[in-house]
Amino acid sequence: MYISETKLKVRYVETDRMGIVHHSNYYAWFEVGRGDFITKSGMTYSDMEKQGVMMPLVETYCKYYEGAKYEDDIIIQTSIGEMSPVKVIFNYNVIREVDGKLMAKGKTTQTFVNNQFKIVNLKKIHSELWEKLQNLK
Repeated sequence: MYISETKLKVRYVETDRMGIVHHSNYYAWFEVGRGDFITKSGMTYSDMEKQGVMMPLVETYCKYYEGAKYEDDIIIQTSIGEMSPVKVIFNYNVIREVDGKLMAKGKTTQTFVNNQFKIVNLKKIHSELWEKLQNLK
């Protein structure tokens, strides 16, 4: 299984009055990790869209263990949890780099759709994209 690692530094704007990263920012980090994962697989999300395939988000989940703080260096680990020809579930671990502490984990579910937002069977309509993602499971 391929695991992409994306490094980020917590910005002040991402924290709340308590100095802890606001929970909503983890979902933005998941998106950064997911985009990086796709790029490291040899394509970009923009390339996918140019080929008429998009991946709208249909479900999200996040479990928080400890709040990240301003200037923490974090690593977003992204991997494919499950995949079928019509959807993909990405898994995420948010880890504090200095001590390897798991800060949060989550997952997102995306469907494969065309430019008209109709669900498509990726294996049938874009077998090369299917194979690239399948090889990373």
